[in-house]
Amino acid sequence: MISDLEARVSRKLMLRIIPFVMLLYFVSFLDRVNVGFAAMTMNKAIGLSPTAFGLGGGLFFIGYFLFEVPSNLILHRVGARLWIARVMVTWGIVSAASAFVVGPNSFYALRFVLGVAEAGFFPGIILYLSLWFPGRQRAVAAAWFMAAAPISTAIGSPISGAIMKLPPIAGLADWQMLYILEAVPAIILGFVVLKYMTDTPSKAHWMKPEEREWLIAKLKGEANARESHAGHTAGALSALRDPRVLALSLIYFGTSAGLYTLGLWAPLIIRQYGFGSFETGLIAGIPSVLAVIAMILWAKHSDLTEERTWHVVIPCVVACLGFVLVGQATTALTVILALVIVNIGISAAKAPLWAMPSMFLSGAGAAAGIAMINSVGNLGGFVGPFVIGWLKNVTGSYSAGLYVVAGTLAVSAVVTLMLSRRAQQTHAPAGERHGH
Repeated sequence: MISDLEARVSRKLMLRIIPFVMLLYFVSFLDRVNVGFAAMTMNKAIGLSPTAFGLGGGLFFIGYFLFEVPSNLILHRVGARLWIARVMVTWGIVSAASAFVVGPNSFYALRFVLGVAEAGFFPGIILYLSLWFPGRQRAVAAAWFMAAAPISTAIGSPISGAIMKLPPIAGLADWQMLYILEAVPAIILGFVVLKYMTDTPSKAHWMKPEEREWLIAKLKGEANARESHAGHTAGALSALRDPRVLALSLIYFGTSAGLYTLGLWAPLIIRQYGFGSFETGLIAGIPSVLAVIAMILWAKHSDLTEERTWHVVIPCVVACLGFVLVGQATTALTVILALVIVNIGISAAKAPLWAMPSMFLSGAGAAAGIAMINSVGNLGGFVGPFVIGWLKNVTGSYSAGLYVVAGTLAVSAVVTLMLSRRAQQTHAPAGERHGH
């Protein structure tokens, strides 16, 4: 039974922390994938071929990959409040500067720098949530936070589509206005973070003393239980070498390849069927709404049953089949239905996956391990979009690239099962009932 005190703390955490980090991620995701809408007129204006666009879209993740672990280790040292504020202001500035690219090279450079600027944001928040939420709530907390990505697609797509219909203002084209208008919230929110965010529960003056003491004791008890468990990793270097961290990175690679393939290419795939930019935005948003609902319900089920493995495997298989369907679709309706299946699968897999690292990592090990999973995993965000652009150039169709992305999700499902098998053999927690 959940005590009255625990229920009160749980409610306060959900209301104080989750809506705010969702808002931050909403803006982050908007600035990351609005390039898919800018492409409608930008590609022609600055002379980008599909291959060049796919490469530039993916270079973001190379910058992200290189700076992710150092960024998260700095966050672990200086605190989330200061570092997340820095991340947001710099990526806002770089995102606005994207309005002034003049050709492939400046496009490549700014996409790379945007990745550097934003490195550490997502794993930083995942680490931050693990400092506040007890194990029983972690998948749901992560799911609500990550729901901001599909919500950003659902709300942001029609907004981006509408901005793309604006007439030139002060000599700026529609795609330039898109970058500038959508960068402003990131810069403003960077300063709000400094005022609003609390680094650790011990500094939470918005909680009553007994609530604060209960939460600190609960988290400390869980940490002690983990540390006494065989196979626990607390050091940064040992976390980077931990085979479980590498396995989770590979699993996340497939889901990221899928997510960013959707973000960058779905508008262009939908547009093939003769829709205008605003209609394309609305249609691209539909699957995301359904994905949010599936994501929250699936994470709740995962927390309730304290099971992680099958809660990752099943959605990966669903998303894999969805991509195969997109590749074979011949009508607008089939494409939209297939995109719904893909969105639900990818979104549902993520929260149970992110509940796994904190079962065997803590301290600097958690900072480094979570960043490593995210950075290696996000290389899927480079590979997926690039392969689709390249194979589209070669074959004239999106299908071959979509099948490759489906394959990465099949690999994710298989690796999750292998990780679980290994965990059961060594009795180390990585996704089954034990380990909470």
